[in-house]
Amino acid sequence: MRNALLCILTGMLLLGTGCNRKPSPDFAATVNDKPITYADLDKQFAFQFGGNNERVTDDQVTIQKLEFLRVLIDNEIMLQKAEKLGLLATDADVDAKLNEMKAPYTQEEFQKQLGARKMSVDDLKGQIRRELSIEKLFNKEIRSLINITDQDIKDYYNANKANFNLPEPQVHMAQILVTPVDDPSVRNLKNDKAKNDAQAQAKIRMIEQRIKSGEDFAALATNFSEDPQTAANGGDLGFMGESTLDKANPELKKLIMSLGAGAVSNIIKTQEGYRILKVLSKEPAGQRDLNDPRVQQGIREGLITRKDQLAKAAFYEAARNDAKVTNNFAQKIMANLAVKK
Repeated sequence: MRNALLCILTGMLLLGTGCNRKPSPDFAATVNDKPITYADLDKQFAFQFGGNNERVTDDQVTIQKLEFLRVLIDNEIMLQKAEKLGLLATDADVDAKLNEMKAPYTQEEFQKQLGARKMSVDDLKGQIRRELSIEKLFNKEIRSLINITDQDIKDYYNANKANFNLPEPQVHMAQILVTPVDDPSVRNLKNDKAKNDAQAQAKIRMIEQRIKSGEDFAALATNFSEDPQTAANGGDLGFMGESTLDKANPELKKLIMSLGAGAVSNIIKTQEGYRILKVLSKEPAGQRDLNDPRVQQGIREGLITRKDQLAKAAFYEAARNDAKVTNNFAQKIMANLAVKK
């Protein structure tokens, strides 16, 4: 699935006009006669990618825009289905989510974040409304229909029993990473990025203080971590065997092994930048039994995720089949190629 669908800064809620018989030169695409204008596409593309296209060719940018337009078309299809089913987010829903997003910031900091993305509060509220509406649609049409039985869990365990036999002790860890390099691949919920070492040190100290004040580690990782591989998952690094830790810095392994389950490290300086680690759990070697609640919960969550992904893929395809979509941007590119031939 396209992760951009739930990224908070992919764009604005698209506002439509009436049906047009002749395609407008201003329309990049239409979805059931509702337009996505080139202005919408360019603005939302800038929201998502910012100024990170300096080193790419015009053709590469055009490819990115084509792919991004497909995301916007899919989003519009989902939004129209949500509207038809009476699932659009209310003003109260939007305001509650907006207040949640503003909570970690002062008013000045929040406005600075918006300014960096060239967004207004209304832009952000429109995006929030769209995301919440689509989430309501998925909850009703997909997640409410997923049912994992005890037999499903038992069958999965029996078919994959070897996977629950740990050959060596394991440590389940999460991390928050802050780097001093302005890496365009960094994505976190707040779009917050340190650009030099001084900013990185200040940011990691701020995060450390908020952890000590009792804030949730996973939420802080999602909001602020600069590791593009783990930030969206609350910083979860998964399980690591002792042999894997042996390959790391000996002092780092010693630190990790000294931490108990639930413990959080101090700030660690590494080659990539500054880290804070949390030990989520420690598991001894040996076979995990099906009666272990953690085994059952892990299997249940994994099966739910698989069914959710499968159902969403089918839901998108079926929705596209039902929608009337015209991609004028793609047609324009093909027409230009024919002229140059």
